[in-house]
This record gives sequence, C-alpha cells and structure tokens, in this order.
Amino acid sequence: MKTTEIREMAINDLIERIETEKANLLTMKMNHAISPIENTSKIKNSRRNIARMLTVLQQKQSNGEK
Repeated sequence: MKTTEIREMAINDLIERIETEKANLLTMKMNHAISPIENTSKIKNSRRNIARMLTVLQQKQSNGEK
C-alpha cells in the first residue's frame, strides 16, 4: 500500500486497517513458524505497511484531522 493511498483514508478507517494488518501479520508469523512460507518478504512488507499507517495516523492525530 502506498503512502498516498494511506493519507487519503479517514482516521477511523486507518485504525481498522491497522488492526486488520496486525492480525494478518500475526497469522503469517505463526504459519511461517509451523511450515516456512515461500516468500518471506511478505512479512517484511506487512511490517512496513503497518509502520507507514501508524506514522500517517500519528500525523493526522497531531494535526487534529478527522
């Protein structure tokens, strides 16, 4: 997910998306521990997307946007 797409999202949508992505990341990590997945870069990309969303959320909250 690109930063421009994240910036267009509303705060409530962003919070929901972060929770969903965190749950998906946890599932991927557990599945990888049981049987290694072929493309481990998905875990890395997921972590980075969560970090991007958290950064944009923090910026929006500090600016007082809705």
